[in-house]
Amino acid sequence: MYRKVFASKMYERKVVLVTGGCAGIGRALVLRFAQAGARLVIFDLEQETLDSLVQHLSSHHNVEALGLCCDVADAERVEACVAQAIEQFGGIDVLINNAGVTHRSTFADTSLEVFKRIMAINYFGAVHCTQAALRSLIERNGQIIVMSSLSGFSPLLYRSAYNASKHALHGLFETLRCELKGSGVGVMLVCPGFTATDLRKNALIGDAAISAQPPLAMGRVASAQDVAEAIYHAALKRKRLLVMSNVDWRARLLARYFPRLFERVLLPRMSGVKRSASHR
Repeated sequence: MYRKVFASKMYERKVVLVTGGCAGIGRALVLRFAQAGARLVIFDLEQETLDSLVQHLSSHHNVEALGLCCDVADAERVEACVAQAIEQFGGIDVLINNAGVTHRSTFADTSLEVFKRIMAINYFGAVHCTQAALRSLIERNGQIIVMSSLSGFSPLLYRSAYNASKHALHGLFETLRCELKGSGVGVMLVCPGFTATDLRKNALIGDAAISAQPPLAMGRVASAQDVAEAIYHAALKRKRLLVMSNVDWRARLLARYFPRLFERVLLPRMSGVKRSASHR
């Protein structure tokens, strides 16, 4: 009982910054940390939606929250928003790099604009936020949580730019973890499987337009709430890596040690296409 009570208080009054915090896994994380009594800083792109979420947190969870309209791809805006959060709350205890975008198009059909946009948000967005918050995180023995994907360790068809951004995150934050050894700052990479969010619904296509096709069927799909709950408990334990339960362990094993077998057996199914189907 003591351990449960202690765990429930670990984030009380702590300052948790969530990027892309108004929808999907980001919103679920905001609500989960609010339940634990944390003070929230939320970055997203629409101020009206941010204001609504901040009001909800105040009225339903009685927690302080600051919603800031911030494009994480804009380094100057990120720096200003992080500075505002630190000025208002005194510092940052947990940074959750969650903001992201995906696409669905072959490499040959994917414009350079799409590659740049995905890297700007998925990778450089995390770089900008982490650089801006790092001093405060070190001062407060904080945590950095990075939303990766099953594509961080295995390929997925028609997502070359997205996969590249996730591999880049692993390279960056695994190195940063080593550099921060002894500083008291924890770094956790999170690899969810397919999750019921708007990310796939808002996938880009090769010319940077939003896909008009419905999301592809990809096997077991987790809820954003279940993913957030798992992340919260992993954060309590200050884990280094969290691979969600709906990520097929065979995919990890085969992709690493038997890549040709993975490409033949699991890659088409995980990518949501039939083996004989051509991509459109």
